[in-house]
Amino acid sequence: MPNPKRRHSRARRDKRRSHDALEAPSLADCPNCHEKRLPHRACPHCGFYRDREVIETAEE
Repeated sequence: MPNPKRRHSRARRDKRRSHDALEAPSLADCPNCHEKRLPHRACPHCGFYRDREVIETAEE
């Protein structure tokens, strides 16, 4: 098996790793309660998805 003859520089290594950073999930506003939620999922605060209640939440 071939082995590297020379060591890769720090710049070359870091250029390869530049895409490895973690990203925060994108959040959308719930049209019902205006809290942040993940897109294409029911709102965990009010239980609504696409203008109807799909999850029962505890009334306070």
